[in-house]
Amino acid sequence: MSFFTDLAHQYIDGEWKAGSGSWDIIDFNPYDGEKLASITVATADEVDQAYRAAERAQRDWAETNPYTRRAVFERALRIIEDREEEIADAIVAELGGTRLKAAFELHLTKEFLREAVHLALRPEGRVLPSPDEGKENRLYRVPVGVVGVISPFNFPFLLSIKSVAPALALGNAVVLKPHQNAPVLGGSLVAKVFEEAGLPAGLLNVVITDIAEIGDAFLENTVPSVISFTGSDRVGRHVATVCASHFKRSILEMGGNSALIVLDDADVDYAVDAAVFSRFVHQGQVCMAANRILVDRSVLAEFTEKFVDKVASLKVGDPADPATHIGPLINSSQADAVTAVVEQAVAAGAKALLHGRTDGNLVAPSVLTELPDDSPVLTQEIFGPVALLLPFDGEDEAVRIANDTPYGLSGAVHTGDTERGVRIAKRVRTGMIHVNDGTVHDEAIVPFGGEKNSGLGRLNGESTVDAFTTQKWISVQHGRSRFPF
Repeated sequence: MSFFTDLAHQYIDGEWKAGSGSWDIIDFNPYDGEKLASITVATADEVDQAYRAAERAQRDWAETNPYTRRAVFERALRIIEDREEEIADAIVAELGGTRLKAAFELHLTKEFLREAVHLALRPEGRVLPSPDEGKENRLYRVPVGVVGVISPFNFPFLLSIKSVAPALALGNAVVLKPHQNAPVLGGSLVAKVFEEAGLPAGLLNVVITDIAEIGDAFLENTVPSVISFTGSDRVGRHVATVCASHFKRSILEMGGNSALIVLDDADVDYAVDAAVFSRFVHQGQVCMAANRILVDRSVLAEFTEKFVDKVASLKVGDPADPATHIGPLINSSQADAVTAVVEQAVAAGAKALLHGRTDGNLVAPSVLTELPDDSPVLTQEIFGPVALLLPFDGEDEAVRIANDTPYGLSGAVHTGDTERGVRIAKRVRTGMIHVNDGTVHDEAIVPFGGEKNSGLGRLNGESTVDAFTTQKWISVQHGRSRFPF
């Protein structure tokens, strides 16, 4: 497809070029195996070139009138709106995303670009009093300088722009490293949009590569002050460790094992709809997905019957078909891993109410229940279409089960009593939780992030300003200070 081959390049200092590494990343369609593009990886030296270009360009950009900066994001938004159908086709092809998923990702991407337009004008300074006579304390909000962004494969266009756009809007420069399974949507397409929107050369650079080629060069480089990472907790732990050892700030959005709690007074039909979407959107490859569905025993039989019936009705197949609900997982490794999770859980005593078959990268939904208390699957993130149904007796047990995980990203509580739901939500140790809704939500002005192994820091709105700027204290003595010697 020419869309992919045209963008199969590195983007460094405003130039599209081939990488000079010793091997190629092959971009495949996960549904039919079609080769979309071949991209020679960037080397550690090219990563350094990208960072140096960003460092040079950022100085003038930080001094650019924020109204001028704002116009770039207005144009980028129009470009995406004009090419929405083409980008949606690319989401289907490169990610195996369904038409519904493509529309969902594009909607959120546009929302975050609209917020970036406003972020350019958001930083505000303060004047603080001083105990010293004649002294004035000025507190400035200034860009951090250069930001390194590492984006994932599941929502790469959205999650790249979610960090790239605000970092740029706030006066920084960016080097972006997309996931090797989404090099175009997560990387070069983002660069193309901003290039056409008039972003000056050097401010956004894209390096398509892998640690097998560059090691920790992306993290250890002396130029970036902040690394924004979205991905697994295993990799995120390493990112945090390297950043800390080099005195860099890290913003980490990692995995989840979210619980959707259905209380005894819940609207069961509505809870079923919320649970099915929360678990199976984009084949379950969503960090906020409801891995665990916790159901009060008094409504367990009704909920289970309706939940299993609805899951069984989901269509698995070609993501290009608008009727498809479940497309392929991103690659064969993910498909094999999810299949193995189900097989191991069943072998260890779990009951499969649905046992989905695997055909290539297509993994049909599974629903497991009666899991032993010590089942490893209860505490891990399952990045695929597998739901765990867990009964509980009373609120206290629901909270205990929900908190029995090393993760804490999202969650939901369903109840006929809103304030009861809020009381329980407060007891669940998670960064985000929703009463009478699904677990998969992201809004451009609301702080987004997790607790425990699900991440460090927050993005969106004012949290993004905190993430990509720093505070600088400048004092002015209008009189004369007295010194003791």
